[in-house]
Amino acid sequence: MTDQEHLWERRVITKLAQASLKEQKRARRWSIFFKFLVFAYITFILFMFTEPDISSTKIKQKHTALVELQGTIADGETASADNIVSALRSAFEDEKTEGVILRINSPGGTPVQAGYIYDEILRLREKYPETQLYAVVSDMAASGGYYVASAADEIYASNSSIVGSIGVRMDGFGVVDAMEKLGIESRTLTAGKNKALLDPFTPVDEDAMKHLQAMIDDIHQQFIDAVKQGRGDRLKEFDELFTGLIWTGREAVEFGLVDDIGSASYVAREVIGAEDIVEYTVEEDMLERLVAVSYTHLTLPTNTNACRSRGSAGQ
Repeated sequence: MTDQEHLWERRVITKLAQASLKEQKRARRWSIFFKFLVFAYITFILFMFTEPDISSTKIKQKHTALVELQGTIADGETASADNIVSALRSAFEDEKTEGVILRINSPGGTPVQAGYIYDEILRLREKYPETQLYAVVSDMAASGGYYVASAADEIYASNSSIVGSIGVRMDGFGVVDAMEKLGIESRTLTAGKNKALLDPFTPVDEDAMKHLQAMIDDIHQQFIDAVKQGRGDRLKEFDELFTGLIWTGREAVEFGLVDDIGSASYVAREVIGAEDIVEYTVEEDMLERLVAVSYTHLTLPTNTNACRSRGSAGQ
């Protein structure tokens, strides 16, 4: 091969290398550009939708404090005891709060979480006797939802609200007969004869069932005692009251489960006398939610060929 041919090859290789470098630089620039756009988008959303922390904001006028209890009352949920208790404390501690409304829309939850909220309401009522707490039922206050409501000074509901379900349930299932038909054998090992209570793959143990029934009966009685303590003489007891049945808001007024018919705005305006409503509900952290949703967008590919291959793979 001649010197000219060697020189020509070197020039071609050099040009190819330079072209490849330019392509990589261009890809990096586009990657940085898109990441900047995503960052700007997240910043904009945070600016537009993040509300100021009510606990750190000095509210100058007299107002009605509102705390929302929405959904299942359970640890880790929006309606967890931690969230509801924190919001209620902030509402009561504000000197400009004329009254507190706990607006409930819940099918129930765990007795432990509902009990925490119930006990805290009683404590706050005792600590701030001049500040009344009103439970307002929107769609539903059933089971644990009503457990919490019964701690309020007064309860209001809509005519069509669902109220009650004063009972306790524990769910399970059994597949022993199906296993026998299919020739399947259970091989569960335990240390402690009652460690596999409610195991769906073994026959029902009558002694274990009696133990569990006694346990939920005890929790049920705690529920009943809490309702009686909260409602007092307003409660009209009859045979079906504590059996887990539910009633409309209008019926609940007749039974003493609810004091009157009314919405949150009605209670604020007509009962508390402070029409301005300020919400104290603990909101989900917007930053955490946006970071979780946008994480994949921030990990954009830096190679255009990778983009093409991903695109074709998805077709």
